Amino acid sequence: MTEEHVDAIVVGARCAGSAAAIALARSGRRVVALDSAKFPSTTVSTHLLFAGGVAELDRLGALERVEELGPPRHFDAFIGTPLAEVRGTYSPVDGIAYGMCVRRAGLDAALVATARAAGAEVREGVKVTELVEKDGRVVGVRAGARGGQGEYTLRAPLVIGADGRRSTIARLVGADVPYLSNANARAGYYAYYEDPRTEWHGTAAMWLGGRELGTAFPTDGGLVLCLLMPPMERVDEFRLDLEGEFDRTVAMLPGLAERMQGCTRATKIVASVDQPSYFRRSSGPGWALAGDAGHFKDPVTAQGIRDALRFGRLLGEAAAPVLNNPARLDAAIRAWERRRDAECRETYHWTNRFARADEVNPLQEQMLRMLAKEPHGSRRLLDVYSRALRPSQLLTPGFVAACAAGAFRRRDTKRRELFRTLRSEMRTELEVRRDLAQAARSARAARASGVERGH
Repeated sequence: MTEEHVDAIVVGARCAGSAAAIALARSGRRVVALDSAKFPSTTVSTHLLFAGGVAELDRLGALERVEELGPPRHFDAFIGTPLAEVRGTYSPVDGIAYGMCVRRAGLDAALVATARAAGAEVREGVKVTELVEKDGRVVGVRAGARGGQGEYTLRAPLVIGADGRRSTIARLVGADVPYLSNANARAGYYAYYEDPRTEWHGTAAMWLGGRELGTAFPTDGGLVLCLLMPPMERVDEFRLDLEGEFDRTVAMLPGLAERMQGCTRATKIVASVDQPSYFRRSSGPGWALAGDAGHFKDPVTAQGIRDALRFGRLLGEAAAPVLNNPARLDAAIRAWERRRDAECRETYHWTNRFARADEVNPLQEQMLRMLAKEPHGSRRLLDVYSRALRPSQLLTPGFVAACAAGAFRRRDTKRRELFRTLRSEMRTELEVRRDLAQAARSARAARASGVERGH
């Protein structure tokens, strides 16, 4: 068995893995990224980016390659319910004020090409089978072509697992069981359609009605991604008649049905049913977990690619200067994990609330009405999706109270339903605040002691 020594190993070369490899290579480190796929290769994903996500592509130097694929720029976004709607534009993030939706085969290939241009070595069609450990530290991996051919050992001070929700690296280091998780209440089904509706090409749109949710995101290749997220109770209906149920669900959302008029389905329907949200322990002696390997949010708020790019890059930047000092390396990746958790935890809870598959309620509709009336209300909502604002900065107690009062005054409001919603939201808000406060205390203790105690 041959053996090589490098500065860092990244297992998985999609969004988080390529981002980490780019950052490490830019710092002059010899980094090897291994992926079992051969690019271009698709993966299950809703692949919507808001302005903050596009800005992350730009920071990595990948935006020009991605733009060459031809995805239309989304200069605005739309959310509609039976009784309210809001449309708005983005605040610039590092000068970028648009979103986009890019099919994963092209997006991931562009990121791999950017990593190679930065100096990283990307080996495709390679499967990691074991970790190499010494004195309680991960010091490398054993890998080879799929099927067990040509196995070799690769050694490095740092192994980054960026190999997705079913991460091999997370399992091998014993971090695959989350310390915080939330079961998904919505399934996901999507397909691509030929899209002649040019008047919609600059808009990412979402409709809610009853417990149903559907979206239309214009993407590259002259296509639109139509994504449905029905309640989990409907999974059996989709299993019995996937195409029929897909079409019937589009029809349940009149706004989406109108948007899709004239569009012709061009691909099979992709299903994603099991997608719980979680945080896993993501740092240890000689290893780290990036992207979905360490943290995953329900796709209903489309935050996964942005976070994979951002925290993959930040991990590479944090590790690169200290790879030759084990103690400083461990401290750096612990600090990186704390930063990821601090930036993502509130968004995780906000996403879980939005993903509950509850009926559209009077409070939600009044919020949309009030945001639509404010001069920059819709922009503030999109800034939450772009991560320029935290959810709590939008949904302040004063704003929520004003929305509740406005809903109460409306003649068409079912007041018992409104009161039930308010009680439920208050209970959830208290639980979220307790969790965020506990996480903040744990992070402060970890920083003070130099030992990660946040799990």
